[in-house]
Amino acid sequence: MIKNKLRVLVVDDTVVYRKIVSDVLSELPDVEVVGVAHNGKIAMSKIKTLKPDLLTLDIEMPEVNGLEVLKYLQESAPGTGAVMLSTLTSKGGEMTMRALELGAFDFIPKPQSGTMADNKKAVKDALEPMVKAFADRKSVKNILSGVAKKGVARVGVSTVKRSAVGVGKRRQKSEIIGIGISTGGPNALAAMMPGIPSNIGAPILIVQHMPPVFTQSLAKSLNSRCAIEVREAVNGEPLTPNTALIAPGGKQMKIVAGADGKRRVIKITDDPPENSCKPSVDYLFRSIAHHYVGRATGVIMTGMGSDGTTGLKLMKRNGATIIAQDEASCVVYGMPKAPAEAGIVDTIVPLDKIAAAITGTVQNR
Repeated sequence: MIKNKLRVLVVDDTVVYRKIVSDVLSELPDVEVVGVAHNGKIAMSKIKTLKPDLLTLDIEMPEVNGLEVLKYLQESAPGTGAVMLSTLTSKGGEMTMRALELGAFDFIPKPQSGTMADNKKAVKDALEPMVKAFADRKSVKNILSGVAKKGVARVGVSTVKRSAVGVGKRRQKSEIIGIGISTGGPNALAAMMPGIPSNIGAPILIVQHMPPVFTQSLAKSLNSRCAIEVREAVNGEPLTPNTALIAPGGKQMKIVAGADGKRRVIKITDDPPENSCKPSVDYLFRSIAHHYVGRATGVIMTGMGSDGTTGLKLMKRNGATIIAQDEASCVVYGMPKAPAEAGIVDTIVPLDKIAAAITGTVQNR
């Protein structure tokens, strides 16, 4: 049976980016570029006739911008996905957060300098795995839809899975929560974080795979929704209960001992990427494992790849509790899958149960 190709419509008001994105997609074996559009108005007209599976969609365009196109997709073509192309500006960051809220699958930043070849490589490196992840997710949704149509009941996952790793470490009430997340993260965090009570009693450290600027917009958006304070982390600041700190995009974040030897503080570095990620979940989780033996919770959520698994293994050996998001509620089941298959996860729960699971570890339930 011939596999159907993913049909993609390229939408951008800049001819250079229409060319770059179209060329990148045309080189992917399971993708067909079905058309291009230089603004949102034309795109909406072509969506009706071309019926694409996916749009690569510029956010800032004249006449009809990317956000208006996303609203159109919600109303008239809910099965069509979108990957946003965003500028590395404060305005671009805020619009991107809004785009993700409106259902965009993910985004990539537009290269701001370099040759045409350099820019094409940057777009390809970011877009190729994203398109594959979207196609995989589309296949999973089709399978689940088929199961539902046949009337087969699908049981929600909420399991406890104990492993031998970490046996012998006395597990205590958690005093810190570390969260690692990537593709689908902003929406997942927006759904989960408001469930964290204002008196959680522990700091929360978050690594969301994002470039500079965008993490500021994410923190601002989450802070407006949550009972606890949420902000981008600053180098040297002490850990504070009832506060969530997000690793700055394009930097690494870890915990180190304060000058008094008692407090723990944030250290922001320019260390190299790990797992092609900067910030990296593994980089943060290693430091949590070292400084909070038997007193930490590691949470791994939706995202591509396996960043976080190595750090979680170390946390587990040092007596941490590990929580993973279940496959059904993930946009991309990559980052939670690897530690689950490694047998280091204590609890696998759907997105709407994660906040309660976290709170339970802090209250030692």
